[in-house]
Amino acid sequence: MTVTLPMCSVNFMDTTLSVEEQAIADRIQELKEQLGDDLLILGHHYQRDSIVMHADFLGDSFMLSQKAAESDAKYIVFCGVHFMAESADILTSDDQSVVLPNLRAGCSMADMATLAEVEVAWQELLDQSGLSDPISREHPEDVAGEGEAYLVPVTYMNSSADLKDFVGRHGGVVCTSSNAEGVLNWAFERAGPKGAVLFFPDQHLGRNTGLAMGISEDRMPTWTPGFGAMGSLDDARIVLWHGFCSVHKRFTPQQIAEFREQHPDGIVVVHPECPKETVELADAYGSTQYIRNFVNEQPAGASIAIGTEINMVARLAQEHPDKHIECLDEEICPCSTMYMIHPAYLMDVLERLVDGEIPNQIVVPEAVQAGSLLALNRMLAILK
Repeated sequence: MTVTLPMCSVNFMDTTLSVEEQAIADRIQELKEQLGDDLLILGHHYQRDSIVMHADFLGDSFMLSQKAAESDAKYIVFCGVHFMAESADILTSDDQSVVLPNLRAGCSMADMATLAEVEVAWQELLDQSGLSDPISREHPEDVAGEGEAYLVPVTYMNSSADLKDFVGRHGGVVCTSSNAEGVLNWAFERAGPKGAVLFFPDQHLGRNTGLAMGISEDRMPTWTPGFGAMGSLDDARIVLWHGFCSVHKRFTPQQIAEFREQHPDGIVVVHPECPKETVELADAYGSTQYIRNFVNEQPAGASIAIGTEINMVARLAQEHPDKHIECLDEEICPCSTMYMIHPAYLMDVLERLVDGEIPNQIVVPEAVQAGSLLALNRMLAILK
């Protein structure tokens, strides 16, 4: 069976299912047919093939949320993690319901920055740096005037809705791994030449983007709740939250060296959530879609090591049998939280939708949606 999806075409003929797995897959297809146009299933690149094969769209978190917003489907079943389903709920109408097949599917990186921690850190940073809160001006998102210096918050898409709301209310913006540089330029204009950005929750994306923009590492101290800044705040341009992705943190310079020893003409591409030492040694780095495009552009016979989640790497290897594709870390496991979306959970929520129930619905309160939409719309305006 071949399923054609926006952004990629995936062939599942090599996917071997057990008798039980095939029965679940067949039942999911039956339920999809019963729900018809009322149902939209979204699958993230990091999901296993037995989930992706049922997805109407395959992509990264924000692209999938946009697809949800563009859809008229009553039920949006998001095969991803909690913050992704929240973003979809923020961007969809009140007549649509967003469902997460397994409510335990969170994100360890997103969990490393809670609203309570950020609020405390925010006040401490304002006190210690002497910078002003953008909320103190009539329009928090205004460009800083001459002599003004503000602390502007920027949150990665991989964060909870209440943090997106915090950012929106304080004149900040959301970013993705593909637009972080443009978003930071926007934030610097609002902060002023003497101002700074608080970037959370992923320190590595922030650091790698800042370095690519010519910001020295000594101007990017790391902030850890309860301990404060590791480095000086006096001339800081980006204050990095201490968070990280447990999958992308595993990719190392040693793995790159070992790959190149075996494949002298090999190419390495990694995600910007990897540590800077890994990114610096890679031939290229970028978002999940960037990695897909990069692999597509390589000639037949190329040897490519990829530093990202194993399900996506394995799928790329299947799509490109004319290239040697491997994961940079041969011992890496799938993203543990993404892996919580099992076909049995997908089947269960579809069964319940058919029965008239709306299970595992993700609902972002209206008060939180307001600031979140501000932050997301600012990002969209930057992209135009």
